[in-house]
Amino acid sequence: MSMYLQNPLLATLATVLLSLTGCDRADEQANVAATTAVSGVAKSREITQYSAATLYETISYGGSSVNATGDAVLLHSDETGVFNVYRIALATGEKTALTQSVDDAVYAESFFPADDRMLYSGDKGGDELDHLYVRELDGAVKDLTPGAKLKGQFLRFSKDGNTFFVMTNERDAKFFDIYQYDSKTYARAMVYKNEAGMQPEAVSGDGRWLALNRSNNNADSDVFVVDLASKDKKSAHLTPHEGYAQHSTATFTPDNFGLIYTTDANGEFAQAIRFNMAGSKRDTLINAEWDVSFVYFSEDGRYMISGINDDASTDVRILDTTSHKALALPEFPKGDLRGISFSKDSKRMVFYVNSDTSPSNLYVYDMDGKPPRQLTQALPTSVAEADLVKSDVVRYPSTDNLQVPALLFKPQLASATDKVPAIVFVHGGPGGQTRKGYSAIIQHLVNHGYAVIGVNNRGSSGYGKTFFHLDDKKHGEKDLEDIVAAKKYLQSLDWVDGDKIAVMGGSYGGYMTMAAMAYTDEFAVGINIFGVTNWVRTLESIPPWWASFRDSLYAEMGDPAKDKERLRRISPLFHAGNIKKPVLVIQGANDPRVLQVESDEMVAAIRANNVPVEYVLFPDEGHGFVKKTNRIRASDSYVKFLDVYLKGKGALIQEPAPAAGAAAEAVTPAAANPG
Repeated sequence: MSMYLQNPLLATLATVLLSLTGCDRADEQANVAATTAVSGVAKSREITQYSAATLYETISYGGSSVNATGDAVLLHSDETGVFNVYRIALATGEKTALTQSVDDAVYAESFFPADDRMLYSGDKGGDELDHLYVRELDGAVKDLTPGAKLKGQFLRFSKDGNTFFVMTNERDAKFFDIYQYDSKTYARAMVYKNEAGMQPEAVSGDGRWLALNRSNNNADSDVFVVDLASKDKKSAHLTPHEGYAQHSTATFTPDNFGLIYTTDANGEFAQAIRFNMAGSKRDTLINAEWDVSFVYFSEDGRYMISGINDDASTDVRILDTTSHKALALPEFPKGDLRGISFSKDSKRMVFYVNSDTSPSNLYVYDMDGKPPRQLTQALPTSVAEADLVKSDVVRYPSTDNLQVPALLFKPQLASATDKVPAIVFVHGGPGGQTRKGYSAIIQHLVNHGYAVIGVNNRGSSGYGKTFFHLDDKKHGEKDLEDIVAAKKYLQSLDWVDGDKIAVMGGSYGGYMTMAAMAYTDEFAVGINIFGVTNWVRTLESIPPWWASFRDSLYAEMGDPAKDKERLRRISPLFHAGNIKKPVLVIQGANDPRVLQVESDEMVAAIRANNVPVEYVLFPDEGHGFVKKTNRIRASDSYVKFLDVYLKGKGALIQEPAPAAGAAAEAVTPAAANPG
């Protein structure tokens, strides 16, 4: 699964740094003094403390499809508070809204190859049942995947642009079939009936080849290819191997004769392998000391773009396939490159740059050696980038001396004489990774005086397959030891208040939070963001469209039919009587992965202990919050809760508690008086 329970959106980079005299001095902001050393001389400056509402004036951008004429890019942003789709002129930066959704987020997929019609996708209230839509040149919209309780996903346009490919699970909720659509009439035909239950990964540009993935377990998978032009459409096994090895399709080559896939069969990290379907030969395309994350080509095949997951950052490489040399890029702001796309003739390149202190901004480069032009401004003028904090990559020893990688955010005012409380922040998954990049949640916490360590506990991706599998069927045990060890590491820092350390996380990180609160007495408070609390129920109720990797999930977590006793043992709900410290729970009512009942029951169980527990429930969100107003409220809730129960100051707003299972937004009062 991805219980890889996160669906992160591209954020954006800002270049405008404002002095405090130019900042908004709203009542919720407080100015504090910081001292910096320049050439050995201490100088004082102010740091503004920002509200969540101010930080979430940041605009999140994503999508980078360049149109047929190479003069515009298609993207989505949440500048209205809800994600909508926009067209941006590459010459002027002029932005035109193409959708006007006020309730549900919608996301850019692609311009059509010959004109400015466009495809976009969206679900309802976070239910993850995405549909694919086409917007005509006159603004008319058509649902290309109509029907209830189905999920559709755009794959690609054919090389000639006459057709495009979509996968949906409308025939069988467990499996995705492949349909080919006519680009003019939108008439469609099923070209692959997925009765084998494998996961479609890619279609070749000529529409002949379909790559599928078969998940055998969480350490082993295979790639198959189907000739869609054949009558029987039998799949050919491309990756026979001995032992356990992961394989995943990256892309087909522009000439349609090659398939590039990644595999860890030859070592700890995933290499990129090129398979020639004509001669059945394979060769190593990219071999790095970290995982190859992705490989794809510009539309004309001139450039190959690849990414390496280098210690929680992305090392992007662009190869000129004619000269076989790396593309020389001009200088641009520091950060990770994301969403690189080229015009059809490869004379223009668009890309995002993202860093810890700068959300993703879109740039266009005219391939002329001149500096790229910035097209978006994501950071609001009321926020100075100098007030935000960059992370440091650190490693600390766990209980068995395993070195655990993490990202450490230190508040600018923290010192040995001004110690700060701290938060152990756990990513989603299992198998996710805390990575470099802008996070409004983390910046809000750090800006309000909380140190944050984003832990990549054993079982995290990006650090080799051995590290990834160290927590298999040991969840809530060995990985929890890594979380406790993070607390011990924080206590070793002379600028951290060792008595005031919280644990916090979303999804699987929410589970780890509740495990830490139920099975240890290490943390002063916990913040559980839609976390699993009853693994038996969660594994029995996974969405049907995860059927293709159900076995992989069971191999990692356990089969609820066979491992029920162990799953109950590691489920915090059944040990809630041990929880004696304050907890905040955040949940989306429409979450299809971690059901609302998980949080309802956890809150009721903690309340029965007469322990302070706060509950925020969003009626219009799923697994992850996409509406800006909800993200603001959630972020405010984190800081208010920590201020009361960790710092011991302030008071929470008391509101009536919702009935169990009620789809209504509320903050429920604590069972005991705050503080």
